[in-house]
Amino acid sequence: MVYESPLAYALGIEGIALLRALADGGGRDAVESRVAEIRRLLDDDSLTRVAADVGRVDTVTGYRQWSRDYDEPGNPAFDVDEPVIADIVDGLPAGDALDAACGTGRISRLLADRGHRVLGVDSSAEMLVRARTRVPEATFQPGDLTALPVPASTTDLVVCALALTHVRDLAPVLAEFARVLRPGGHVVLSDMHPETVLRGWIPSLGGPDGRPVRVTSHRHSIGDYVRAAVSAGLRPLRCEEPVLEPLVASAEPPPDPAVVEALHDPSVWPWSPSVLVPQAARAADAGVPAGLIWHFQLSTHAAGEDGGGRPWPSMASNDTETRTETGRTSGRSWSGPALGIRAGGAEAAGFEPARGFEPSTRLAGGRHKPG
Repeated sequence: MVYESPLAYALGIEGIALLRALADGGGRDAVESRVAEIRRLLDDDSLTRVAADVGRVDTVTGYRQWSRDYDEPGNPAFDVDEPVIADIVDGLPAGDALDAACGTGRISRLLADRGHRVLGVDSSAEMLVRARTRVPEATFQPGDLTALPVPASTTDLVVCALALTHVRDLAPVLAEFARVLRPGGHVVLSDMHPETVLRGWIPSLGGPDGRPVRVTSHRHSIGDYVRAAVSAGLRPLRCEEPVLEPLVASAEPPPDPAVVEALHDPSVWPWSPSVLVPQAARAADAGVPAGLIWHFQLSTHAAGEDGGGRPWPSMASNDTETRTETGRTSGRSWSGPALGIRAGGAEAAGFEPARGFEPSTRLAGGRHKPG
């Protein structure tokens, strides 16, 4: 069980906003307004009366229910990763592709449309039923990310979208992806950014007994992905961190009283406490990445060496001559062939779906959908 409180969530957003103000040189007014709002929140006893103990369910249980509306329009995570995944895949030749944790076949459809021979693997039988309907020309099998039903060295491309947040340890999964790849094969990963996981953007459900639950999720740092990939003999070629934009202008009117009243209703979970602190939420979320997309390539030679038999550059290397970084100065994107590159430097039946904490931002170029 995890104790969730709208007061704690709102105070956490206020704290992030304060830290960013201090780091970014915010003025006195910005800081004092946050402190004043914190005092107001602490004086509001109603926010402590609606806290809840929230359980956790595994992905098989959670996605059994979520499969019914997973593909509904408006999921902002799809708007974040699909354009980048498509851009990467468009630069690769068609071949044997594995859609790992394929879900309802969203990425399998993208791969098949580009001429790949697609095998989709997922642990959710309900998701696979929908994937087979969506991409009838592909093959789908049940399986686990750490024990894929795929022979070694038989795959040209592995794509895994929006799944690794649910994995506790990335290393065995990346090693399994490397096992099934042919030498020189590619891995494309997308995931929720650790900053969004920190903010509570975790799939939520209403349990059959009415108690709130969330799908078990883990917050992986950028380095966690790199270390797991390097250990498996995978070289990072590209990293993208699509950024959120503010949902509304700073001159936002006060929250709708009906929304605030619903927030305080103890029968409604999960709550959307950001409606109580819209200015703090904008300050905390400005420029925050929504997703994390990686492109790796399996070495065609011994692990730990480059094509000429030389050791790959260390991640801590200061040798700028070995880098071919082409990232934006915002620090949200980079690409290049060497490990020395730095990323910007800078349900059981009866479950009912429920909304997650409502973000105060929308995805750049996409639609706004809480949860």
